[in-house]
Amino acid sequence: MLRPLADEDVEPLIAILSHPSVHEWWGTVDEEAVRTDGIVFVIEVEGERAGWLGVFEEADPDYRHASLDISLAADNQDRGLGPEALRTALDWLVTRGHHRFTIDPAAHNSRAIKAYTKVGFKPVGRMRNYERGPDGTWHDSLLMDLLADELP
Repeated sequence: MLRPLADEDVEPLIAILSHPSVHEWWGTVDEEAVRTDGIVFVIEVEGERAGWLGVFEEADPDYRHASLDISLAADNQDRGLGPEALRTALDWLVTRGHHRFTIDPAAHNSRAIKAYTKVGFKPVGRMRNYERGPDGTWHDSLLMDLLADELP
């Protein structure tokens, strides 16, 4: 289930995003990173917080699209929950008038790339030195996109 972020979710989500299996992709996380400037959802599984999903919407009607970001707690990874949460968010975004979606995992994050490909995202290009990793070095990201009419 996806539900809007509530104040009481912030600290538990910081703990999820600070776990080593997540931290390697996210780096240091604080309240500002959890709340972000877009729309934030808590991913819930059987009433427990399982992760975070953020959506950033471009409102200009000539460029209307949405970018997504997602992270799952270590014990919820490799269970198919990421693709399921993304599909749920994408269905909702289509009802909001979006026709195109992007996501940009680290180019060496094969688990994320495989999950996003299952949803239908396709590689568009490599963004060189796009993001600083937790170790302080710059690394590439893979820009992936998906069109609404490509959704299953």
